[in-house]
Amino acid sequence: MRILKLQKNCLFPFLEAISKEAELWAPVAKGDKFAFDRVADFSRIAMNATRTIIPAKKIMVPANFNMFHFTEKGYKEDLSHVTDRILFGVHACDIHGLLTLDKIFTQVYPDPYYLEPRKRTMILGLSCWPDEHCFCKSTHTHIVEEGYDLFFTNLESCFLVWIGSSRGDDLIRLVPDLFDENLTEKDIKTYIQWQAERDNAFKTEIQFVRLPDLMELNYRAPFWEELGAACLACGSCTMVCPTCNCYNVMDKQFLGEKPGQRIRHWDSCTLPEYSEVAGGENFREKKFQRLKLWYTHKLQAYVSKYGKPSCVGCGRCLVTCPVQINVKTVAAALEGQEPEAFWKNLAKEATR
Repeated sequence: MRILKLQKNCLFPFLEAISKEAELWAPVAKGDKFAFDRVADFSRIAMNATRTIIPAKKIMVPANFNMFHFTEKGYKEDLSHVTDRILFGVHACDIHGLLTLDKIFTQVYPDPYYLEPRKRTMILGLSCWPDEHCFCKSTHTHIVEEGYDLFFTNLESCFLVWIGSSRGDDLIRLVPDLFDENLTEKDIKTYIQWQAERDNAFKTEIQFVRLPDLMELNYRAPFWEELGAACLACGSCTMVCPTCNCYNVMDKQFLGEKPGQRIRHWDSCTLPEYSEVAGGENFREKKFQRLKLWYTHKLQAYVSKYGKPSCVGCGRCLVTCPVQINVKTVAAALEGQEPEAFWKNLAKEATR
């Protein structure tokens, strides 16, 4: 794996050169938040964005799209929403999120509606600096060694650029004069110092290694019902999670001979309709049952199958849930602590 140096003033010329044959997407400001969007004006790119509202999964599997057209004679697959893209500014935790989706969407029956856009999207990662909600160091997803074509580490005076694939190398070869292969001892020392300072900047730590056992031991703990009492069942936590992948399909038919459509859209296991089956039976009718399912998957079930949690420590659940039901507060409850959170305070009020 080669590592090159790119001066700060060479970034935009590089992006201009590589975006001639593909759409360039990057984080841009949306009010006081950030979102991935298609960019032509590179000055819109938010280089210091900590996290986007929705992770990079929205580029691979849009929230709503048509899978195929159908008639009484057959069907025709529809991949018209898939285009050649370059996704710049993806942080390490979000790349780990995509690697998780890679496993899920390739097991048993490979999903072409994920794999095709994944294949046609080049990933240009970008380093970031943690805020008080980031805990990717706890999930060991603050660094990444695969899943990207290029990765840019943003140092004070330059970028160090890791080449992660042959496609990434091809991008470099479009404008090789912009890059320097001769890293100095000062460059290396600067990177080591940056890495040490960033590691020390993490303020949130969660001990994930013991959570699978604690999930089992606390499966019938009373705090689950406290969570359910406060939960709004809005599904926001699953929408912003980089590894959540549940979806539903619905057929849309038209009068006349116009072909019908099979629409695929995001779904959430925290919504009441998710576990409902024919006849109106619902196996997880109560909110706390659905929350327990979600956290069992994140903190226990995925670990037993893949050896790591289905959480990348991005902090989106911490900043999104209005009642502070998130991995941090649930992990604290599993450890027998009294988390300072709205849902816990609500439970205390109810017992007075």
